[in-house]
Amino acid sequence: MISVSCVLLVDPDGRLLMQLRDGDAQYHPDVWGLPGGHGEPGETPEETAVRELWEETGLRPVDALAPFAVQEVPEVGRVKHYFCGPTRARQEDVVLGEGAALVFLTPEEVLDGRPYTPGTAEVLNRFLGSPVYAALAARAAAG
Repeated sequence: MISVSCVLLVDPDGRLLMQLRDGDAQYHPDVWGLPGGHGEPGETPEETAVRELWEETGLRPVDALAPFAVQEVPEVGRVKHYFCGPTRARQEDVVLGEGAALVFLTPEEVLDGRPYTPGTAEVLNRFLGSPVYAALAARAAAG
């Protein structure tokens, strides 16, 4: 299975950075997902997460990203590594490096029924209901 890393980035208002994939995306066009992508040879999943976050958003994590979940998605031949962390970035700090849009969404917007890449909705539900998310949102708000 191909290794993919995804980033759950929480802003000072408790919003999550989400990416709308563009219509020309090779995989899963016109659906929502998280910043992230495939690993390069010799890269750890965390290194992939940090690199992909930078390439797609122009953002760097405040601290080391923490592992949140690993998810096998056999129907698409992927194993997805989810990392999370807080950011002090605001919407105006985000650089659209890939996709049709990159926006910070409230938990209610994230869970509003929009289409997601395989496996993402399950992890988003788990993350937003977790003490990990609550702690990150509180930490991001504290600065």
